[in-house]
Amino acid sequence: METLDHVLYGFGVALQPENLLFVLIGVLVGTIIGILPGLGPMSAIALMIPIAFGMDPTPAIIMLAGVYYGAIFGGSTSSILLNAPGVAGTVATSFDGYPMARNGEAGKALAIAAISSFVGGTIGIVGLMLIAPGLSGIAVSFGPAEYFALMVLGLTAVVTLAGKNVTKGLIAAVFGVIVALVGIDGQTATLRFTFGLSELYEGIEFLIVALGLFALAEVFVMIARRGAGSEFRRVTSLRLSRKEVTAIAPPTLRGSVLGFFVGVLPGAGATVASFLSYSMEKRIARDGDTFGKGNIKGVAAPESANNAACVGSFVPLLTLGVPGSGTTAILLGALLVLNVQPGPLMLSDRPEVFWGVVASMYIGTLVLLLLNLPLIPLFAKVLKTPRAMLIPLVVVFCVVGVYGLSFSTFDLWLLLGFGVIGFAMRANGFPAAPMILGLILGGLMERSLRQALQISGGDWTVFATKPIPAALLALAVLSLLPAVLATVRRRRGKDVVELVEQRRG
Repeated sequence: METLDHVLYGFGVALQPENLLFVLIGVLVGTIIGILPGLGPMSAIALMIPIAFGMDPTPAIIMLAGVYYGAIFGGSTSSILLNAPGVAGTVATSFDGYPMARNGEAGKALAIAAISSFVGGTIGIVGLMLIAPGLSGIAVSFGPAEYFALMVLGLTAVVTLAGKNVTKGLIAAVFGVIVALVGIDGQTATLRFTFGLSELYEGIEFLIVALGLFALAEVFVMIARRGAGSEFRRVTSLRLSRKEVTAIAPPTLRGSVLGFFVGVLPGAGATVASFLSYSMEKRIARDGDTFGKGNIKGVAAPESANNAACVGSFVPLLTLGVPGSGTTAILLGALLVLNVQPGPLMLSDRPEVFWGVVASMYIGTLVLLLLNLPLIPLFAKVLKTPRAMLIPLVVVFCVVGVYGLSFSTFDLWLLLGFGVIGFAMRANGFPAAPMILGLILGGLMERSLRQALQISGGDWTVFATKPIPAALLALAVLSLLPAVLATVRRRRGKDVVELVEQRRG
């Protein structure tokens, strides 16, 4: 009953005209930022902190939070239409969203993304309202050993993302891990894979790799198929049949719950949540072999997960003052600038900020749904653009997005390089998704492994003696068994065929 009173109080704060205005401003700016590759919510929030500095803390944080979840909500648009992820958390959406667009189902894919995002955000907000204080304590109990085991479990998704050729998928994943290790080692200051280039000392930005492997590689594919006719079919209606709604409901709910709990863990975030949700659905779905070819579940699962994770990341931020990602770290700085100290006392000392922001998230998520659904036919018209105009448009998106990161021409050369790599991978049957997964998890795994071994004095048994890491690693091993057994069966089948042919000969 007390929680309900707090929620009603929060809606009373959020529904004030001034706060409603800043909810609208925040989600509008966030949506635009999400659609445009390059900026991302982190840069947008950093740029808007000076604007928020002279404001009252409640509308200021409401606006900045709106930018964050608005960018995650809107990032699926460019992923689906152009295969150019607007933000890192929508990379997994492009795996099936873009094939749907190519099949003439762009409107349907955008509708599924909008609805799934709304459901994921709503479930995340309910979780934030009801169980935030309790979950914050569980999140703090996760140490380096637990995070390493969690990242290993996430990396087993390579098996599902690799398609039929697991070997090529593993090679791509290892390459992604290597790319993640480029730069100066944070603990030993050793240069790794920099080849004497000072531009690589700080590593390679995720966005450069993602845009190169997906968007620019797609440009090269379009050019290579210039004589193969139109790349996109006619854009169909965005309406969903009852059968399709029934099909996406379970993945959306599962993705929302998984995404929220992953978002609560500092360091995981929307990107990891979306990949985990996508790989889980591909494993358990009866039609898992159609993922990557335009399966609607492959759009619903990651979109619900990344939005729920976005909301979940506010749990450690608001209740403990612990940022779970780069974006929430900037939000933490904004809170401190506005003289609001996040932590356990925030619920009692500044209830108008805590509950006002929580209630505004639901209002903002509803505004995003009502804003995006009517605009879907307009967005889908991008696919009617002639290829001669669409290719330069995608290239401009990529160049502007990458150059805006650090205003470095070297980054543009990197973009071109990863575009060529992505095109070569497609031509030779190497999936790009495992490489992106390795890139995301590689640095996190290394850091957690080192910290765990330093704390334990170099004792590797720490991963087996602690219950949570041991359970997560056991799940990782079990998740690999079906793929290993399938590979063994295929090899035995080939050996039997060769033996029969030899006897016939």
